[in-house]
Amino acid sequence: MAGVVGNEELRRTGVFVLRTLAVAACYYAAGRLGLLRNLVVEGAVFTPIWPPTGVAVACLLVFGLRAWPGIALGVLLVIMHLTALSPEVLGNLAGNTAAPVCAYLMLRRVGFRTDLSRLRDGLALVFLGALTGMLISATVGVGMLVITDHLTTGGFWSVWLAWWVGDAMGVLIVTPLLLLLHAARWPPNLSRWLEATGLAVFTCAVVPLVTHSTVSVLFLVYPLLIWAALRFQLVGSMLCALFTSVMATVAATDGAGPFRELTRIEVMIKLQAFNGTMALTALLLSAVITEQRNTRRSVEAACQELVEVLEHLTAGDAPRGQPPRESEGPREEQAGR
Repeated sequence: MAGVVGNEELRRTGVFVLRTLAVAACYYAAGRLGLLRNLVVEGAVFTPIWPPTGVAVACLLVFGLRAWPGIALGVLLVIMHLTALSPEVLGNLAGNTAAPVCAYLMLRRVGFRTDLSRLRDGLALVFLGALTGMLISATVGVGMLVITDHLTTGGFWSVWLAWWVGDAMGVLIVTPLLLLLHAARWPPNLSRWLEATGLAVFTCAVVPLVTHSTVSVLFLVYPLLIWAALRFQLVGSMLCALFTSVMATVAATDGAGPFRELTRIEVMIKLQAFNGTMALTALLLSAVITEQRNTRRSVEAACQELVEVLEHLTAGDAPRGQPPRESEGPREEQAGR
């Protein structure tokens, strides 16, 4: 018996270690991708989209609080890639770990569903998971820059805004995609593969042109988002939003298209406003459409059950689940006697 218990404990420890290493590796890989493109505001370097925050929140929603050691390890690896270990590193480590953990706790508190099938789930992810939860990482991170004299107090709010929006964008775009990937059924349904291919080709052709055009026509991406949300719900709209955000970030960091001849502050404001509104539109619109479709299916199923009950009653049969009524014949005979 003791051997069985020891083997079970060993297995749990092995699973925990493997899960921690996997979460840390995913966080670090996402961090390296996010660092490929960055902007400089008030001498501080930040990324317009910080994917690790989305990875962290998704891992917590899937694995629970057991994922936080992996997140902390991933944060440490990213920080060590950027700079040497120092006392202020502990502050950034705590802030970047606490932010997704607090976001997860708030989402669990309101009954968040990982399938994002309700509008309230989309709103919770936006306002609790992204906008509220990431206040912690932005405040702690920029605060450490001020404390260590790497940033003046006059530049606090501009850097804080850029940091906060970058972390929030990671949650808005990356977390829904990872949750959908985790719940996806294989093989996928390819009933509309021709339309999906057409949408993908059209998006790949239009989005680079729009984001790099000297004429400010960024609004032309919204019909693509609406098309993707109406026909393919969350997976289509979020993939379209992710690709558009990446292309807009590339254009902004290169100073091309609608971001030409703008100051760093203006580039940051324009890019973050565009990415934020686009991600909000894609997430909330697809959540509304999914909720309406689920409601319609529930109503259709209820109507079908009602039709079956009425058919049984019309035919003189008892509805399913109820015993047949006793025959009236014997009672009439007894009355005649």
